[in-house]
Amino acid sequence: MRHDTKIAIVLRDDLADWQKLNVTAFLASGVAASAPETIGQPYRDADGVGYLAIFGQPVLVFAGSGAAVSRAHRRALERNLSMAVYTEGMFRTGNDIDNRAVVASLQTALLEPVGIAVHGDRKAVDKALKDLKLHP
Repeated sequence: MRHDTKIAIVLRDDLADWQKLNVTAFLASGVAASAPETIGQPYRDADGVGYLAIFGQPVLVFAGSGAAVSRAHRRALERNLSMAVYTEGMFRTGNDIDNRAVVASLQTALLEPVGIAVHGDRKAVDKALKDLKLHP
């Protein structure tokens, strides 16, 4: 099935493995929270045990340098894509209030995100992420 929209996560390629996983989880939750239409139906196994619903479409994960992530961030803004952001300073906090304060303290051009998640028209997402490679 081909979807009209695309969900993509972009990570800075020099993050530690635990950071990549942590940032991916946080960013994916941002898309899920803002776009409930991306969520499929709950799952049930053959024994009747229920499981939470997950995205109903693929999530592509890309990696690039800090400059590449910042460029993708700028392009996503230019295309008015829905976006979640994770900045370096958020690694030093332990709660949502402090995370939001970190982002609020930085001007858009100075965010230097370590990761972003974008959701929107598939062609617009492709243009915003041009030149990025899928995460290995």
